[in-house]
Amino acid sequence: MSDILKNRRHFITALAGAGSLALGVKSAQAADELGFPGDKPKHHLVFQFNHDDTEYQTHILNSMSALLIEFGGNIQLAVVAFSKGIHVLAKNPKRPVDKTIYERVKGFADNYGVEFVACGNTMHTVGYTDADMRSFAKIRQVGAAALMEYQEQGYSYIAW
Repeated sequence: MSDILKNRRHFITALAGAGSLALGVKSAQAADELGFPGDKPKHHLVFQFNHDDTEYQTHILNSMSALLIEFGGNIQLAVVAFSKGIHVLAKNPKRPVDKTIYERVKGFADNYGVEFVACGNTMHTVGYTDADMRSFAKIRQVGAAALMEYQEQGYSYIAW
């Protein structure tokens, strides 16, 4: 990195830190946390989403919200849905899905770039086709393989 870019980064980091202090805001983004558009995030986390009860799903989505607040654009989140959790990724769920959770999942995908992966094996078992899934859902034949590969790419893994 050139000296100009290093100096710019340090200046902006100091400015951001001063602004946070002036506002009384906790600054989780120290010099090594501050990113620029196009920078790859420092943090990567993948969640397992395999239950259909509202409390479980709300806990995961709330945790995702907290992480996005804590790390801003310096985190990439992914969610692998299988078993009873698959229904949040269906256009027309075959099990009841809380309306707020259904909307939040879309919001995370559309507004924060959260990757949602649907397990193809679960889809087949339930009777979903690729066309039944929401447009932002990525489909992998084996959800467990997607979890493994995210970990191999450096993602931390969270299961409830």
